[in-house]
Amino acid sequence: MRTTDDRAQAHTLEAFAAAILLVAALTFALQATAVTPLSASTSNQHIENQQRAVATDLLATSAENGDLEAAILHWNPENETFASSPPEVDGEGYPRAAGPNGFVAPLGGFGEALNRTLVDRQIAVNVDLRHYNTTDRTERNTTSLIDMGSPSNNAVSATRTIVLTDDMNLTTPGYEESTLRGLAGGTDTGAFYATETGSGPLFAYVEVRIVVWRM
Repeated sequence: MRTTDDRAQAHTLEAFAAAILLVAALTFALQATAVTPLSASTSNQHIENQQRAVATDLLATSAENGDLEAAILHWNPENETFASSPPEVDGEGYPRAAGPNGFVAPLGGFGEALNRTLVDRQIAVNVDLRHYNTTDRTERNTTSLIDMGSPSNNAVSATRTIVLTDDMNLTTPGYEESTLRGLAGGTDTGAFYATETGSGPLFAYVEVRIVVWRM
């Protein structure tokens, strides 16, 4: 009787051991084959991460060399639109995109960087400016700087905040003498897109948001 019990226990232990080995083998197999470096989801995620990094670096570089600030100040206060550079490129001077061959309005060094880094590589880009439109900073508006259409589901974004001060001048040809203080105070012709929401020398914060996606 004791020998029979010992054999039964041994068989039971062997069954448990076999079950544990089977579960471990299945778990290992699933982990090894569920996501591979060649799988579509991993490849797409890698591309999106790369595009986000490029957009972030582009914003950082343009902010450091002053191109980003110059672009968001390229405003025509009378037409209340961003002006092209040079203005004769387009009658009204809207900074609309011209597809993979670049922008109608290059917006100086910032536009050139966008073309060279993104658009020339078949990557579409929208650039929006977010800013408060009330002095108590309770509501925000979004002003479009560049619009290349509706982003795809795989679009990624990057942001950078620029500080504008009262004494900054517009960069639009013919309006270089107009300051943000003058536009806000009504002493200069026209109006600026962002409302003055700062105190002292601070005029406003403008958040620049780039959205990129594969064409």
